[in-house]
Amino acid sequence: MKTVIEPFKIKTVEPLQFTTRPRREEVLARAGWNLFCVPAEEVLIDLLTDSGTSAMSSRQWAGMLDGDEAYAGARSFYRFEKTVRELTGYRHVIPTHQGRAAERILFSILGGPGKIIPNNSHFDTTRANIEVSGAEAVDLPTEEGLAPALVRDFKGNMNLAALERLLKQQGRERVPLVLMTVTNNACAGQPVALGCIRRVSELCRSYGIPFFLDACRFAENAWFIKTREPGCRARSPREIAREMFALADGCTMSGKKDGLVNIGGFLALNDGQLAQQARNILIVTEGFPTYGGLAGRDLEAFAQGLEEVLEEDYLRYRIRSIAYVVEKLDALGIPVYKPAGGHAVYLDAAAFLPHIPPQEFPGQALACALYLEGGIRSCEIGSVMFGKTDPETLAFRPAPLEQVRLAVPRRVYTQSHMDYVIETIAAVFDRRRELRGLRILSAPPLLRHFTARFEPL
Repeated sequence: MKTVIEPFKIKTVEPLQFTTRPRREEVLARAGWNLFCVPAEEVLIDLLTDSGTSAMSSRQWAGMLDGDEAYAGARSFYRFEKTVRELTGYRHVIPTHQGRAAERILFSILGGPGKIIPNNSHFDTTRANIEVSGAEAVDLPTEEGLAPALVRDFKGNMNLAALERLLKQQGRERVPLVLMTVTNNACAGQPVALGCIRRVSELCRSYGIPFFLDACRFAENAWFIKTREPGCRARSPREIAREMFALADGCTMSGKKDGLVNIGGFLALNDGQLAQQARNILIVTEGFPTYGGLAGRDLEAFAQGLEEVLEEDYLRYRIRSIAYVVEKLDALGIPVYKPAGGHAVYLDAAAFLPHIPPQEFPGQALACALYLEGGIRSCEIGSVMFGKTDPETLAFRPAPLEQVRLAVPRRVYTQSHMDYVIETIAAVFDRRRELRGLRILSAPPLLRHFTARFEPL
């Protein structure tokens, strides 16, 4: 197979900051061993997140110059609204400054004490917004999804039997909506099959329960469906995405992922009454319904990004670039979640550092080691992010997976950058027995991974 090259030329460059290990040790200690607290200028390869870190195209930059900054009824909003409607089919399009704002609005209306909101796997801000409303966020992953070394096509699917049991037991009185995250970020960026989305849709409609997609990586999911699901090879990513949206009643979207922009999101849905409630909250907290916390130039770039993200040459390159790293690491015997997901490489920290127990946070220890070794910033997705302490027994409940996510920004890094990442991971793996765990010194009650401070054991 020929090399899948970047389907773009580079017109603007930004210099990287090279540092020494002693410098990185000093920086990390000052940051409380939390990579979120490390200044970006102290990072060489930044794989902390793929959210808002994309490189925009020349057409997106041109659109920003043409942005209409009128407070109400801006031309740029109507272009954005038209683009989203044509893509999703939803009647009501409500812009927000990012995806978590759309989540907060939705769950403040439909959530609340006594409510249960199931998902294949909730990611961090989604779970937090549900819990802040007083509702309970319930994850229903498949057994395959919790087996990092097992190679299957759609490990991001929802456990359909578990969902059916939950809906039968709780009914519409306690389940105000069902959510599906595509691709499944907490489960190593694994895709969800179109057949699974269809079955969840059927279940929800049989119980009269709204079904929403967390669609921030919808295009990557559509590409996996095209290339892996029987009968979909001849279909375009746009056609597949359109069917995904048609099976749901609405979606939340962070444009900072598959919108290819640095800021922006939206809530889209068909229910007019729910949309009016959402707009009322939007006006109080985000802005007028035709800008929702975004400048006109942001709406222009967002609309253009939603067009570009569905181009087949781009998606082929994007998915292949992640698979390249996973295959190289696997060949070196490094524990990595398989098969490759859409937006990130996930290291299996539990298998990488089996001598560090979950309560000593092996994922955080590994992420810090990668930074010290090569200036690479990544993100722990394990017991720092999702672990709990039982309030009654004080027993520690670890996360189901201990992972380190290396999220690759879109259209930013080249293959040589990824080769450097592979070499750095291999160097840490060679001396993995030297690594030790961490303990938390201080942390907030919600989303502690953002600001917690640690010290090495």
